[in-house]
Amino acid sequence: MPTASQFATNLRQQLATLADPTRAAPMAAYMKQRFVFFGIPSPARRAAVKAQVAGLGRAPDADWLLAVAEALWGFDERECQYVAVDLLVKFAARFEASHEPRLAALVQAKAWWDSADLIAAHVYGSLCRRAPALQARLDAYATHEDMWLRRVAILHQLNYAGETDRARLDAILKANLDHTDFFIRKAMGWALRQFARHDAAWVRDWVVENADRVSGLTRREALKRL
Repeated sequence: MPTASQFATNLRQQLATLADPTRAAPMAAYMKQRFVFFGIPSPARRAAVKAQVAGLGRAPDADWLLAVAEALWGFDERECQYVAVDLLVKFAARFEASHEPRLAALVQAKAWWDSADLIAAHVYGSLCRRAPALQARLDAYATHEDMWLRRVAILHQLNYAGETDRARLDAILKANLDHTDFFIRKAMGWALRQFARHDAAWVRDWVVENADRVSGLTRREALKRL
């Protein structure tokens, strides 16, 4: 097994062979010029690193995986972070509660919805199912000064369906009712809309109960499919 740094470098080198400046410019524009891009569509990106990822087997070491992700986070091109997120999601079951601070650091570094949301729903979602003691930390993230950790708190139960803890979802959402940022309000609506697939009545009641404080954006997102 190569070192984490070497593995990450090998992945980047593989991506660099597919760089397409004609695609890179509109991709950067879509992300508000926050990042530079190689210009690789997602299917081509995943295909480019498929063999290297497959070579890891089914149970690579979690600390090594995080070190790879951290190294990929250090590269300028956004596709490197996308590969890191794909790795974290693919091997989400490998992580334990002790790894959470490093996951939180990745969420906060080069933070934007395209990385934070997948880590929230798939990595944190998986981790909190297996390590319920972390739920209190996620509840605290609901009022964290870092907006992206707040978004993780809002979205980490996104795929829980009938296992969603309604009391926790309610508390996390209410803690952010007065938050004015677009990304927080959008996430709140998304969380409600997703849960409405399982319990539409609960979501309708929640929106009515909080009608005097809930933003129009959150309300529209929550009720979009109802």
